[in-house]
Amino acid sequence: MREKILAGRREALVARERLRATGQSLVMTNGCFDLLHVGHVRYLEAARALGGALLVAINSDRSVRVLKGAGRPVMSEDERAEMLSALVAVDYVIVFDEDSPRDLIAELLPDVLVKGGDYAPNEIHGREEVEAAGGRVLALPFVVGSSTSSIIERIKSVSES
Repeated sequence: MREKILAGRREALVARERLRATGQSLVMTNGCFDLLHVGHVRYLEAARALGGALLVAINSDRSVRVLKGAGRPVMSEDERAEMLSALVAVDYVIVFDEDSPRDLIAELLPDVLVKGGDYAPNEIHGREEVEAAGGRVLALPFVVGSSTSSIIERIKSVSES
């Protein structure tokens, strides 16, 4: 599992080149993936079905706090990376510290860039770069009722009652 966790961009680029050399495509997605749930799993399985290998770029703890606010993430970047790497659908995991994955996406130029259906195509970071390189950008259907925020709210309401 841990061999799926890439130590940095250099390792990600090496993995990307290895895939290209063997004719495999790279599917890439990104997100916080805090409190892994069935919606995440179904989404990642659907993303993996689109190509040869799936790379999941996860926000660092710092960037999750910027995006989601104080008290987040619930699980550390190391825990999130390890849990994602345990999934059969996931081939690689990388942590990125920027507020946006655009630079990482522009470096790797995946064949397919995927986000959840809660994003409009023009909101997907890296869309322009991937499409300019001949890649596809897709928004997969959102799994209704499966979100980390809703899980946190349910836990809070149970603990308060």
